[in-house]
Amino acid sequence: MSGESACDLIQHSTLTSDLSQEQCEQLAGLTQLRQLDNGEVLIQQGEKDQTLHIIGHGVLAVERSTAGDEVVTLHMLKPGDLAGAMGFIDGTERAATLRAVGKTVVVSLRREDLESVLETNPQLVYGVMRGIVRNVHRILREMNLQHVELTNYITKSHGRY
Repeated sequence: MSGESACDLIQHSTLTSDLSQEQCEQLAGLTQLRQLDNGEVLIQQGEKDQTLHIIGHGVLAVERSTAGDEVVTLHMLKPGDLAGAMGFIDGTERAATLRAVGKTVVVSLRREDLESVLETNPQLVYGVMRGIVRNVHRILREMNLQHVELTNYITKSHGRY
């Protein structure tokens, strides 16, 4: 790893705009720094897991298996992105597999570890949850825009196609 701490990596993520330096350090104390080798699976489609991951370095391919056992890459997550937010929040099955592309470093936060400080540090938990909601909301807006653009393309309306 490049010598950066979990706090350094967390601070460069989309999660922490509501957290102070002290809160970021407290959050880092609840996390685990993990290094993945090329091709290593972080999350397997269909598994249940309540861990949030912050990509520190490298890239994670978001892959989904189709009915014919074909694997399709849907997206590439880059440093600063979050992975596993919905499973972290509600414990649902993972919708896709996350696979490292090259050497990848992630900061992992288990939901039970964040919940362990709910009574003693509610502002930290609140800041993390706001960051997760903001991130999921951004992704939803981007998906909605892509849907509109694709619909316009298919129907050849509202633009030059």
